[in-house]
Parts: sequence; C-alpha cells; structure tokens
Amino acid sequence: MGLTVARRRTVSTIPAGTPFVDALAAGVLAQRGADPLALARVTVLMPTRRACLALRDAFLRRSAGAALLLPRIMPLGDIDPDEIEPGADGALPGEAPPAISELRRKLLLTRLILKRKDSGGRAEQAVRLAAELARLLDQVQTERLSFDALADLVPEDYARHWQHTLDFLDIVTAHWPGVLAERGLLDPAARRNLMIEALAARWRAAPPADPVIAAGSTGTVPATAELLGVIARLPQGEVVLPGLDRDADDASWSEIDETHPQGALKRLLDRLDIDRDQVADWPISGDIAATHPGRARVLSTALRPAATTDAWRSEPPPPDAALAGLERIDCPGPREEAGVIALRMREALDEPGRTVALVTRDRTLARRVAAELRRWGVEVDDSGGQPLAETAPGAFLRLTAALVAARAAPLALLGALKHPLAAGGTKPGTFRARVRALERAVLRGPRPGAGFEGVAKALRKALRTGEAPAALRRWFDRLAAAARPFAEAMEREDADLGALARAHLAFAEWLAASNVEDGAARLWAGDAGEAVAAFLTELIEAADAMPPLAGRDYPALLDSLIEGRVARPRYGRHPRLHIWGPLEARLQQADVMILGGLNEGSWPPEPAVDPWLSRPMRARFGLPAPERRIGLSAHDFVQCAAARRVVLTRAEKVEGTPTVPSRWLARLDNLLRGWDRAEGIAAGPEWLGWHATLDRPDAVRPAAPPAPRPPLAARPRRLSVTQIEIWMRDPYAIYARHILRLKALDPLDADPGAAERGSFVHNALELFVGAYPDALPANAYERLIECGREAFAPALDRPAVWAFWWPRFERIARWFVETERARRDGLAAIASEVPGRLEIAAPAGAFTLVARADRIERRTGGGLAVIDYKTGSVPSGTEIARGLYPQLPLEAAIAAAGGFDGVAAAAVDEIAHWHLSGGEPAGELKPVKGDAAELAARAHAGLVRLIAEFDDPATPYHAMPDPEHPLAFNDYAHLARIKEWADLDGGDGP
Repeated sequence: MGLTVARRRTVSTIPAGTPFVDALAAGVLAQRGADPLALARVTVLMPTRRACLALRDAFLRRSAGAALLLPRIMPLGDIDPDEIEPGADGALPGEAPPAISELRRKLLLTRLILKRKDSGGRAEQAVRLAAELARLLDQVQTERLSFDALADLVPEDYARHWQHTLDFLDIVTAHWPGVLAERGLLDPAARRNLMIEALAARWRAAPPADPVIAAGSTGTVPATAELLGVIARLPQGEVVLPGLDRDADDASWSEIDETHPQGALKRLLDRLDIDRDQVADWPISGDIAATHPGRARVLSTALRPAATTDAWRSEPPPPDAALAGLERIDCPGPREEAGVIALRMREALDEPGRTVALVTRDRTLARRVAAELRRWGVEVDDSGGQPLAETAPGAFLRLTAALVAARAAPLALLGALKHPLAAGGTKPGTFRARVRALERAVLRGPRPGAGFEGVAKALRKALRTGEAPAALRRWFDRLAAAARPFAEAMEREDADLGALARAHLAFAEWLAASNVEDGAARLWAGDAGEAVAAFLTELIEAADAMPPLAGRDYPALLDSLIEGRVARPRYGRHPRLHIWGPLEARLQQADVMILGGLNEGSWPPEPAVDPWLSRPMRARFGLPAPERRIGLSAHDFVQCAAARRVVLTRAEKVEGTPTVPSRWLARLDNLLRGWDRAEGIAAGPEWLGWHATLDRPDAVRPAAPPAPRPPLAARPRRLSVTQIEIWMRDPYAIYARHILRLKALDPLDADPGAAERGSFVHNALELFVGAYPDALPANAYERLIECGREAFAPALDRPAVWAFWWPRFERIARWFVETERARRDGLAAIASEVPGRLEIAAPAGAFTLVARADRIERRTGGGLAVIDYKTGSVPSGTEIARGLYPQLPLEAAIAAAGGFDGVAAAAVDEIAHWHLSGGEPAGELKPVKGDAAELAARAHAGLVRLIAEFDDPATPYHAMPDPEHPLAFNDYAHLARIKEWADLDGGDGP
C-alpha cells in the first residue's frame, strides 16, 4: 500500500530543557507496552553515529540493567545498504558504486590540479586546494545541485578573477566525473544521497508495517528532509524534532532567518508542508528530570529576531526557577577559563553519579581543560579526539620526515632523535645518552657540514681531538645507514609517493625499535598508534593516485594529508566527564553542562569564506548562505543552555587581544538587565580565586643571594686577563666556571654571534701580520682579503655573515692596510696574538695571570705599545681608569715585566684599542688616555689585593656584588637566580 493511501502525518517535538535521548527512549518504551519483542521491530533513525550510541545508552539506562531487545538504530548520515530491504525487483542500493575514500579523492584531485599550468607545482599547496575542491563537491552534492549552472554565474561586469576561478573549477565540472567513472566510485555525499533516496523510494512504494521513528534531525540536508517527509506520511512513521519553539509568537516566527536558532526547523516544516501548530509534544515520562519551562522561554525571548526585540519591554520577568542553575563566569584569559572549567568538572566527581560535560567549539580550550584535569589524574572523554599530527606516533612520523628532508640539520636531527619513541634498537636510556653526547660533540655552535656525511665528518674531527668516543661514531654510522634508503628516495625529482611512504615507514620502525621490542610494536601501539598506522596504510594504498613528485616535498605533503585526521581513544577515560562538540551535545545532556568559549568567532564561528564563489554567486547557484551555520550553532546553544544546570564561560582576552562576547550572551545580558536579573546568573568570584590558588604557594621564599665559600685548594690559581674583569664584577661566574667546571653550551645551529665575528677578524689580522711582520707587499689589501677568506671560511656560507659581516671586513681590510702603511715606519717589530704570563706572589701561593695580546708593537725608540682589536663597543678611558676594564692595563703590566713570548721587557708607552666596526669609519685608533705605566701599576696592585682577598677561605664568591656595574654577558645568571633576589634590598645587591 503506497503513501497515496496512507496520508497520516505525525510530527512531534521534545522541547529544549528535556534530555532528548532519555525522553525519546522512555516514549518509545511506553508506546511498545509490555511486549518484549515489540521494541525490536522499531526502527529509529538518528542524525549521527554518536547520537545512535547515546540513544542505545538511554535505553539501557531505562531498562535498569534488565535484558532488553533494542530497536534497530541507524544513522541518517551513513545508512548501511544492508539495512534496506530489497525491492520487488530484488535490486539493492548497496549495488551502487562504493564511496571514494577521502584520502584517495584528495590525491586524485591533487593530480588534476598539478596538471594545470597555474598550479604552482608544489604538492602540498595542491593538496590544500584539493581539500577545498572536495569541500565544494560535498556542498554541491549535498544540496543536489548541478555544476552545469556554474557557466552562467559570472556576468561581464564581474572581475576577471572570477572567470579564472570558474576556469579552474573545470577540474570538478569537466574532469572529475570521468575520474570517478573510470574507477567505479562515487563521492561520499553523492552516495549518501543515493542511499537516503533509495530508502525513501522504497518506503514510499512499500511502507513498512513496523514503526519507523526519525528523531533529532533538523533536515538541513535536502535528501534527509525528503526522507523525513516520507517517514511523516508512513502508517507507523513519526518524526521527532529537537527543541521546536512552539510558544514563539507569530510575528517572531515570520521574521526568523538563517541565523536564528529555529531557522533550520522552520525550513524543514515548510518543506514538509506542516504548520507549527500541527506539531505535537512528544509524551514525556514523569521521571525525566526536565528544566523549568521558563528557561526555554527566556532563551527564546533573548534570541528573538531583531525586528521584534521591541517586545522585550512588555515581556514579564520570568520566575526565579527559570534562572535557577544558570551561571556565567567571565575569565581573564584562556588559561583561567580552562582552569575554572576543570575545577567545576573535578568538583562534580565528589558527588556520586553526577555527570558533567564541557560543550565547546574551541578545540584549544578542550585540550587545555583535558590537560588541567590531568593534575588530578583524570582523563576526560573528548569526542573531538586528538589531532593525529599531535599524537606521539604522528609527531614521530613528521619529525623523522623532517630529519631526512633537512639533511640531518641539528634542530631536525635532535627533534627526531630526542622523541620518546626513538631508540634505534638499543635501550631508550642508552640511546638518549648517545644523542646528548652527539649534541655536545658536534651539534652545538655552528652547523656541521650538510647531510649525514657532514655530521659524520664533524664526528671524525671530534674523535681526533678527543671530544667524542669511537663508539659514538659507530652508533651514528648505523643511524645514517638506516636513513640512507629514505634519504635517497627524497633526493629524487620524480619520486613515487608510495615508495617514499614505504621508505619512511621502514626508517621510522627501525628508529622506534628498542632492545626488547621491534619498531612496529612500539610505534603502532595504543589507539593513537593504530590510527596513525591506518592513515599510513591508506596513504600507501592510495599513493598510485598521486603523480611523481620532488622527494623534498614529501614532509610538507605529509603534513597536509594528515591535517584534519584525529585519534579517538576507545577506553581509559572517565565515565562521568565528557567534552562534546555542539552537535554531539544537541541531543544529550549531562547533570552539569558547561558551555565554554562563548566568544564571537568561536561560538558562533565566523562565516566560512568560500575560496571559489562570492556570496551573490553562491546565491545564484543555489548554495546556502554561510550564515546558515550560525543558525545551527544558535540552535545548539539553546539546546545546551536550556539544561537544568548550566555554566556559561568565556575569556575576556585571547593572546592579549580583547574578545567580543558571543552575540547570544550579549542578547541575554540585555534582556536580563531589563529585568534587573543580570547579577542573578553571575557566578561568585571564588572559582577564579580557587583556580589562582592552585599553583600559588602559601608563602614566597626567594632564594638568598649565593655566597659559596669553597676551600682554598679548589680555588683557581690561574686566570686570564679577560677573566679578571669577570672575577671583579661577578665572582660567582668564576666559581661556576672554574670550580664547578660548568661551561655554557653553544646554541644549536647557531649563526656566528659577536664573539665569533670578532674571532674571524682577529684571526684574519693575525694571519696577515704573521705573514708580513716587516714590510707590506704591494698587493697588501688583496693578501689581507685572502687571509680573511681563510679565517671566515667556516661561516661564509651563512647568509648573515656573507651579506653583513664580509662587506664590513672588506672595509676593515682597506682601513687596516692604510693604517699599517702609515704606522710601520716608526716600528721596530710587531708581535701578533702573542701569549704571555705573569707570576704573582699571594698568601695561598703563586698565582698565574695569563694573556694573549692581539698586537704588541716595539717602537724604534725601544718603548712598547699594547693594542687590543675591538669589533664591538670600546670601553671609555674613564672606565679603564676606574679599573672596570683591566684587560689592557694588565697586559701592559705583563709586557713591562717581559712576560710575553719573544717580547723583551720594556716600558709601555701606549695602550690602545683599535675599533674595527667596518662601518663609517671602518676603523678608529683609540689610545687610552693617561700614563700607560701608571695604569699598569694600578691594575697590578689591584689584582694583588683581589687575589689576597680570595685567598682568605672566608671570602665568598658573590653573584653581582656591584649591581651598578653588572657584566654585559653572564652565562651563569640563571644559576645564581639573580632575578629572584636582585631587588630584595632595593636593588643594592648582596
């Protein structure tokens, strides 16, 4: 019997504020009576698979543990063809072509994009364009439109850009249908429509004799709306709508648009040709705990269409019960918001059986809350899952790809090798120790040579100098050998994606293997490992859809393909705490509903920007306006906010930028202020206060300034002239360096800094002066440039050095040659980079002062000039006279005593700095004012007193004893915790 005979229509609604799936389950059980088999004959269609699971759980709750034959529960969006009975002809819709996998579709679209001349040729960019094309395909097929209409969308007065866009869309209009047909596949949205339409046609022609209930859908998919219409006309069919506002006045109902919470339901009723007053209330069991109906009325009033908000003035205030259980917390930032939410969720666990759900669109907030809950050892069930790229195996895959692509550059190498999954066939602890040894030996400071070969060469050099053991070299050789097949695949310009993925997989599994488990067992363990393994398997199977690509593009391509994939744990999460997206929360409720991230741009989201069609073009084509998503989000908000206990939260600032409260919060604020009820829903400040105290200590006890007093035997008896300044200004740095023997590590992959650049210039001048100590050659400038190339060789490949410091050195070289020609006539000899030493008698025994002078000149009259090259700032004569910079005066004292190798003792007539900046001017002679011999004598006497003071066991090695004159660079400031105590005494130091 067809539907032309049975005209019965049954459409009902479960109002907002009533737990949807619990009310639905209770109603279905009540309708079926006492017959235990009657329930199994019922078919219930729900919007999503998660909604199906929620309804199943609701039936089990209602059964109180008794045995129960459940209805046949099916998801509307993913109907299994096996659930559809064959027609009279025996045909099954399941015989239709299968749906193409999302990954294969993306790769096939990428192939079509790369064939175009305007594609740019970059695989990862093409993949992102392919994802947008796939999204357009889904939208068009969901709305059951034809791409044939695209040709008429661009009038002549539109910008030429839009014509180019439509030309690009030939990929989906002209080429894509053939690609699918050739492979016997369908787009997912097209096949979903086919299944729904087949079910609708089957039921239209032969209505089922058993009850069919479609519940929870708003009918935004046209095929679904058509099926709902068929079900509403079945003899035993029923459509149950979520939260239809049957109490809204007619004026408001007529003004409802896309952005209104009731917008989707209004469109569905119009499509079903049903008036709102024909919709009945679903029978609600008396034991279902529902919210006071005044709550839904408040929300409906607050979210009236803008044209009817004048009715607020005449709206009577709601009873107190309508707002009971509704709270709002405005937090300073996302960290505080996540902390307060976690506190509210943790509090609920103290009450047996209470459930709590955080509902949010903000995935960052969800992850923050999950992390906060871990402080109490609580793992929360997050329906959004964890991005696959951020799981441990996902991150390991990305890091190993980046390691090989970057040719073992220090950051990429350590990023992969320090991952917890990396073991390389050894004990993880042993492996990490070798990685740290490799880091110290060759990866700190300037980058070693390119590739694994460059690191191996640096290791050989470290082995010769004793900085690395031979075992480290053998270990690294095994690592390089394991990576070689993957590296060779990535060097190809026409690499096969499947071959790349297999080589990547082999290397990743080798690196993940430990001494007791193989790599596959460690890498693919757990839910995240299984999800990543499934992704890689799918990638390898679909790789034939991708054209050959440059191997170096593989890491970026991998990142693009894994984007959007998530891993969802199946167990090990708390049964009473949940994090839901708004769609999951629409049909289920927890005892406490926390609606988080209620800011504009988050909830509701910003309208999506269509990269292909403008708004007028979308409208002419028949696609829905982007604002439709706002209406659906508004409906989700109302469904959640109508629960019995609700907490509304938002962050007032995100990343330092003020936020705008969600439009629904703003509407609710305005309405409640008119009723003088705004303060009634504001939660007390204690929640923010409690969160702040979680990490606040009972009392702040700053560390006292360090004052170590090591025994005399441990105190240094030899220091350089440059370290004397450090000893004076920060004795603690000498303690850390020479007594504790702590040495600051160089940065990873560091560009040469000021010290290195100064060394390059010093080395170049040393080479030049050493080669020509007497007369300068005719081509002195060219020879100095050659010396510079030799000195700068380790860093000339660095862009900053080549572009900035090398031109400066060329100017320095020109100035230096000119200065030398003018200066050498009055010199008898020059000593360059000459070592020196001076023994000083002290209470605890002899103390040795050592130095390496940049330049010592012997004048023809017999006197000496001690010169220091400075590429950085030059201390003033006043600072030197006050003893703050004793280097040059102390070198003068050593020279006067004959302490420099090859330089006979003589009076020092001059001490000077040569400022070699390479700027304008390129160099300057800066003699130190005053009598050089007197400055040397005073510096020597001051050093004798300093040595004697520290030869007293009671003298501590203070940190920064004179805060007025701190060191410009201090590698040990963090160790001394200077920032914790420096201001305790008004900035006066210890």
